[in-house]
Amino acid sequence: MFSEKMKKCMLLCSGIAVFVLCTGILFPGPLSVLTGSSQVVSERVLIPGGQSVGIQMDVKGALIVGVENNAGPQVGDMIVAVNGKKVDGPDDVNAIVSKSGKPVDITVVRNKRSLDFTVTPYYDKQTKAYKLGFWIKEKIAGIGTLSFYDPQTNSFAALGHGIYETETEMLLETKTGSLLHTRVSKVKAGEKGVPGEIGGVIYDFQNPLGEIVKNTEFGIYGVTDNPQAFDLEHPMVMAYQEEIEEGKAYILTTIEETKVERFEIEITKVKHQNTADSKGLEFEVTDKKLLSTCGGIVQGMSGSPIIQNNRIIGAVTHVFVNNPKRGYGIFAEWMVEQTEN
Repeated sequence: MFSEKMKKCMLLCSGIAVFVLCTGILFPGPLSVLTGSSQVVSERVLIPGGQSVGIQMDVKGALIVGVENNAGPQVGDMIVAVNGKKVDGPDDVNAIVSKSGKPVDITVVRNKRSLDFTVTPYYDKQTKAYKLGFWIKEKIAGIGTLSFYDPQTNSFAALGHGIYETETEMLLETKTGSLLHTRVSKVKAGEKGVPGEIGGVIYDFQNPLGEIVKNTEFGIYGVTDNPQAFDLEHPMVMAYQEEIEEGKAYILTTIEETKVERFEIEITKVKHQNTADSKGLEFEVTDKKLLSTCGGIVQGMSGSPIIQNNRIIGAVTHVFVNNPKRGYGIFAEWMVEQTEN
């Protein structure tokens, strides 16, 4: 016979995660339970996010985002070689071009096709170096929201959608990047036709939350060597899309300083999917505080975890431009799939 205390402990542990004497110390990884002759594989355990995070990323490759004339390479072209030498970024291009005014052979990729051009550099008096006349994307920085930390893979997920170059609408490939601490300093409320946004201050650059490894169309992902930076005391099971239902739910997000708060929403549509997509859920904000402060969903909330029945079901990805009370979400299972890949 079990005591009442032991029964309570078993309820906390069964099928969720292994705890040491129910003190809340989480052993990463799934729990398998034997029932008779059958083995039941446990559900995936995640640490929900909701904190505002800074995203700083060096872009891999030499993506042209501006040109001074229409001859030769165009906006959206990716420079892959100069004079037959492979280049991985703006520094590689400048190293070859800056010291000589001689024509150079440029190889670019455009719509998956390789094209060659000969370009004559011009001399820039201000920098006293030769240049091609292209603007190349080098770095990006912004604010989003942490979706979850996955103790099984020691990885994190944020945003729920990819980071794209605004001029070319191309998904940017990560060279290096950091997930950083952020303090929300202001909120611009959204209204019909005009999306709102969260403004914040990125700080503690020397102690990032983690290293960004990849930018995908389903969010940004990375690893951390500091799991204690996440709220390990409140793990949650991940729900699969078949377990999600229309009705009440809530999101975790930050609209003031570094305080993660819970805000009520209503799931209005669940679109069952066989392949990953960033718009599997539709929801409407019902929380009075969030509506009065932000008008609904605003830029910077992307990645906010969506919780239903004490399970992580997804993350916020988009807002309806003509109705900021309404938004889209991605299923959590697609984001977990990305951490495993």
